[in-house]
This record gives sequence, structure tokens and C-alpha cells, in this order.
Amino acid sequence: MERVIIQKLRRSLGDGLVKVPARVLGKAGISPDMLTAAGLVLAVGVAWVLSEGRFFLGGFLVLLSGAFDLLDGAVARATGRSSRAGALLDSIFDRFGEAAVFMGLLAFYGNQGAFHELMLVGAVLIGSMMTSYVKARAEGLGLKCDVGLFTRPERVILLAIGLIINQMLIVLWIMAVLTNFVAWQRLWHVYRRTGHDGGGNAAPGG
Repeated sequence: MERVIIQKLRRSLGDGLVKVPARVLGKAGISPDMLTAAGLVLAVGVAWVLSEGRFFLGGFLVLLSGAFDLLDGAVARATGRSSRAGALLDSIFDRFGEAAVFMGLLAFYGNQGAFHELMLVGAVLIGSMMTSYVKARAEGLGLKCDVGLFTRPERVILLAIGLIINQMLIVLWIMAVLTNFVAWQRLWHVYRRTGHDGGGNAAPGG
């Protein structure tokens, strides 16, 4: 019950923050897909900034990039242009953008020879991708899977904070633990919902 309330509050807060900008952008003729593409381009730029070790600037750019994730959906709803194709594009571009940001961190820590941080970034990347993948697989089975409170918005905010205050080791530890915890939490949720009725693994590879 508490989780549902928190999720509703998070959604309401996000919608409230972007409601007016979404209307302005919609009236200006900016399409949701344009914002989705711009968000990906910005994420690649953030990756380059982080690879150069400019964490303070990168933290603010991470927040800006995350804002596009809210805006494209809000513009789609405000202009009545929501579509399955747009939702697919948004989801895929978000994954590419998030991976790009972590690749920037991997490049920086690799150049520094920081093995500990490299492993943590890798763990965060795996947890983030698996959190999204489990949800996608669940929806492919016709199941809703919104469990877990440490999803993309929380990851963006925490990463930005860590970059801005230059406390990445602590933040990476937190993210590594929580992202993978949510991935397993979602897997267990879907496993129970499907009735774990056996029948073998019929899923295709890849």
C-alpha cells in the first residue's frame, strides 16, 4: 500500500513539474519524438563530459537529460500524440542514453585505473538494464510490473547528486546494491504472478 502511494506521489510530482513546459513546447510545434531524440543526443554529450572527469558539470547535465525523459511523455499527453511507436522509441532511447552515461564513467575510471569504481559502475549498469528488462518481459507476458522504488528517476537524481558533491564511491555503492535489488525484486514479483507453473524455458535467446 505504501509503495502504491509513493509511486502515485512520484508520478503526480513529475507531471506537475513538466505540465506547463509541456504545453508550451507542444504549442511551439515540438514533437515528443524530437524531445526523445534530443534527450539521447544530450546523454551522449554527458557521457563525453564525464569521460573527461568534469563531474560537477556532468551532474547538472544528467538532471537536464533526465528532464527530457519527463518532457517527451508529457508533451505526447498534452498534444494527444501518444502512440505505441513513440513509447517504444522513448523506452529504447532511454536505455541507450543511460548506458551512454555509464560508459562515460567507465571511460574515466578506466583511464584512472580505478578498478573498484569500474566494477561498481559495471554493477550499476547491469542492475539498471535488468530492472528495465524484467519489466519489459513482464509486460510482454501481459503483466504489470511497477514494483520497486529505485527506478530511473531515482537513479538519475542520485547519480546527479553524487557527481555534483563529488561523492561517487558512496553513490555507486548505493546504486549498485539498489538497482540489482529492484531487478531481483521484480523478477520474484513476476515469477509469483505467473504461478511458477513449470513448463520449461520457451523464451528465445537474445
